[in-house]
Amino acid sequence: MFAAIVRAPARVVFKVAFRIKVVGRENIPSTGGAIIAGNHVSYMDPAFLWTYSPRWIHFMAKSELFHGWVGWLLTKFYAFPVARGTADRAAIGTATTFLESGELVGMFPEGTRAGADGPGEAHGGVAFIAMRAGVPVVPVAFSGTERVLPRGQKLPKFVRVVIKIGKPIDPADYTEGTRKERVETLTAEIMRRIGEELVEAGRL
Repeated sequence: MFAAIVRAPARVVFKVAFRIKVVGRENIPSTGGAIIAGNHVSYMDPAFLWTYSPRWIHFMAKSELFHGWVGWLLTKFYAFPVARGTADRAAIGTATTFLESGELVGMFPEGTRAGADGPGEAHGGVAFIAMRAGVPVVPVAFSGTERVLPRGQKLPKFVRVVIKIGKPIDPADYTEGTRKERVETLTAEIMRRIGEELVEAGRL
């Protein structure tokens, strides 16, 4: 209820302040579990996607944020903690449970905010969990958010933002090789597709 009350006015505020353009919302499956995977250049990336997604998204967020009122808000907004830089089995289990229950999970393959010039080096977590849960990965590109709230800046700039959502990638198509090789191949494809969506987003 709290999240629903907040999301409706947030859409209006974000639309006016950032002139947000969302393309490809129909590529997010209307039912069933899926991982929404995007490039990550700003703390505003998950906020924008969570607000404009046609379905609720459970976002992984770094465990350091889950303290005090910030942690309380994150749980109300469907977020759950992950210990970055480790094979966090609890976070993997939580994400898998959500996905197998037919819900959406938002993840950033890079694991942290990257530079504004394109996707950075990816980890295999998204591909591993997608294969484990047997769900598609939807590639998403954020363009403009790198100028909204860049590193070191405390107040947002009101610049135009584009979110480009691509067609889902089915992990069942990746069957050759060992599990490690399949994870690496799928990870590379996810990042390639995010890069393509980022190029398209820059043209909109």
